[in-house]
Amino acid sequence: MHRDNPSNVIPAFGHGAKIAEQGPLAAIEAAAGGAPALSVGAILMQKGKLTAEGIEQVQQLEHDEGLRFGEAAIKLGLVSEADLRVALAEQFDFPCLLPGDGRLSSSLIAAYHPFDSRVEAFRALRAQVTLRWLDADHGGRTLAIVSPEREEGRSYLAANLAVVFAQLGARTVLVDANMRNPQQHALFKLPNRSGLSSILAGRGNGNSIQRVEPFETLSIITAGAIPPNPQELLARPTFTQLLDELAKVFYVVIVDTPAGVGVADVQLICRCTRAALMVLRKDYSRTKTANRLVDELSPTKATLIGTVLNEF
Repeated sequence: MHRDNPSNVIPAFGHGAKIAEQGPLAAIEAAAGGAPALSVGAILMQKGKLTAEGIEQVQQLEHDEGLRFGEAAIKLGLVSEADLRVALAEQFDFPCLLPGDGRLSSSLIAAYHPFDSRVEAFRALRAQVTLRWLDADHGGRTLAIVSPEREEGRSYLAANLAVVFAQLGARTVLVDANMRNPQQHALFKLPNRSGLSSILAGRGNGNSIQRVEPFETLSIITAGAIPPNPQELLARPTFTQLLDELAKVFYVVIVDTPAGVGVADVQLICRCTRAALMVLRKDYSRTKTANRLVDELSPTKATLIGTVLNEF
């Protein structure tokens, strides 16, 4: 299995990357009379966290004590720190959700707790994936997330990595190619009627690719109905064609996989993605099985861009 690096394709950034799209002149235009961004107070009011009367109270304390708006609102007990952080994130075009929102699984810490130290680790991983594969001289757009055994955190890592790429404003698609024990539909709380298995069987439709709110640039292809022949479906040219087409539209195509050791599915997937990121779990994964997976993936000629030790 190769261990160096691979398409200097222009990054595909979506509507979420408003700063990148508008450029630095947007701030100058706003100062010259263009439409300004919503204030933190207006955002909190939109979300039902502050009333007009509450905003007046905050502004009065802000004036009397020289505080920032958010500091004053927290001091008055009108909003929580979490409320303020979400409002600031929205103001700076950084999508996230309030804890307890319930739209997605709580395992998606990048969505609910974007300022947590654990999410900083995902951002660091995002940077490494970009440098070692997405923007490398011989890189590509598709990446398989693999691990030797179950319960090592593949789906958790793939989902949160997809979220942090979307928070960057990059057009991101997460493909659940684990058609044995799929997880992504549960993590993102999406219907799983039409997905990868439907596409590979020639029965895909417009519902096979689903968008995730509030992440404008994040799309998911769930595994779909569990088929009796996952290996045969993955071996079809349709799978390669699907990834190639997705790579033309999305900046990054992240592929979740089943447990790797002894299962040919992962070899078929990595042959098509041409790159893999291995996940091992602290105090759980075994060196022997990790080495065995590397050996089994060697014939695919895929690049192993790195290994992540999952502690969560």
